[in-house]
Amino acid sequence: MNDWPLLSLTTFLPLLGALFILTIRGETEVVARNARAVALLTSIATFIISLFIAVKFNGASPDFQFKETALWFPGTTIAYSMGVDGISMWFVILSTFLTPLCILSSFGGVTVRVKEYMVAFLILETMMVGMFCALDLVLFYIFFEAVLIPMFIIIGVWGGARRVYAAFKFFLYTLAGSVLMLLAMLVMYFEAHTTDIPSLMAHSFPFAMQQWLWLAFFASFAVKVPMWPVHTWLPDAHVEAPTAGSVILAGVLLKMGAYGFIRFSVPMLPDASVYFTPLIYTLSIVAVIYTSLVALVQEDMKKLIAYSSVAHMGYVTIGIFSMTVQGVEGAIYQMLSHGVVSGALFLCVGVVYDRMHTREINRYGGLATRMPKYAAVFMLFTMASVGLPGTSGFVGEFLVLLGAFQVSSWVAFFAATGLVLGAAYMLVLYRRVVFGRLTRDDLKTILDLDMREIAVFVPLILVVIWMGVQPNTFIDPMHASVAKLIDNYELARAAHEGLSVAAR
Repeated sequence: MNDWPLLSLTTFLPLLGALFILTIRGETEVVARNARAVALLTSIATFIISLFIAVKFNGASPDFQFKETALWFPGTTIAYSMGVDGISMWFVILSTFLTPLCILSSFGGVTVRVKEYMVAFLILETMMVGMFCALDLVLFYIFFEAVLIPMFIIIGVWGGARRVYAAFKFFLYTLAGSVLMLLAMLVMYFEAHTTDIPSLMAHSFPFAMQQWLWLAFFASFAVKVPMWPVHTWLPDAHVEAPTAGSVILAGVLLKMGAYGFIRFSVPMLPDASVYFTPLIYTLSIVAVIYTSLVALVQEDMKKLIAYSSVAHMGYVTIGIFSMTVQGVEGAIYQMLSHGVVSGALFLCVGVVYDRMHTREINRYGGLATRMPKYAAVFMLFTMASVGLPGTSGFVGEFLVLLGAFQVSSWVAFFAATGLVLGAAYMLVLYRRVVFGRLTRDDLKTILDLDMREIAVFVPLILVVIWMGVQPNTFIDPMHASVAKLIDNYELARAAHEGLSVAAR
């Protein structure tokens, strides 16, 4: 497979599966069954191909690997350019790992327009993987924006009672910021005369221009993360989205904004990043503390986990802008861990929602009596969300706090308060749902996890424990790329400070 275009295969195989599903004809039940089977097999095949990327990846090299380039627009530098480094590779695998689990989890919950639902999910996978592989500004922007379309449809068609409101709110919030990002990309093209992302990383933009470009990118990435105060679309989108939609939204789409900071804001606009770092710290600390307090008073399980996602992503932005090796690696690790853990928590909510058709915490209690397997699974992911040592959640948060402490003990102190608050709201949720007396009659007949649900949770459990016990498996391949990112950042800062001194 050395000569195979692995990135293009991983990106566009789901699209081929979606096209094949569109050709399926017959009775409604037969079409639904065949669509589910094709979608699941396609997504599993995509995940297996993506594993070859990880196996063949050279972790000692900080450069982009598996590069594929073809001129796209004659007369310009715009090209179909794909490649991954130690940072983006893990997000490709996260996307391909979660998609088959989402599709399998939807077998029981989605019964209307099954064919269209599976098509939307496979197209969504193509857009997510393509965005993390893109090495050209235009290609990145196309994939970055195209993700909105299938997710908008998934929320708007298969969501809850207020699905149309939630879908439009999600779409408008994210699109508004992206228009500014497009303008920034045009300015960068006319300034550097290239759309090649590695070339733009090496280009030195004037400081005054960097500030405006940074703010334009920030407008788009902050909404995607989402950072406080532009996070309000997220609870609505999560509550109304179908379970699998919430898993992808929390697991992958929230990572797109933070990935944008790592790929664009920090390496291309280092001086502006230094200038605006206090702003990032302030917004992140507010997000960690404020959204944790809001999560404490939630009565809807999905909304509570949605607010916890905003708090966890606050750690990510603190880690990225600490610009220390531990901070950036911790931020990336936290993103990967949060992708798996929050996705699993939404699946846990989906299990009881499919049985009881309500997400109100007060409607539950004493589930451990009737659902011991579910209680054990839910407990593991709750502990991982809290950051218990031995789970994936601990490693990322510890590294972020370590990196933040090197820069500012106050930032580390305020960020650490989120650990206490996070433990509070997750343990309160678990106690109210799982423990206590089983008093409601409808809960006395509730069934424990079936084989399909166990098959969804087992890979997630293994990954959470593996990431907690053997973090070097994930950190070693990203180390060279992170070190190069920070070295280039420091060189650009030093050059800018030298120019400033010379000017004086």
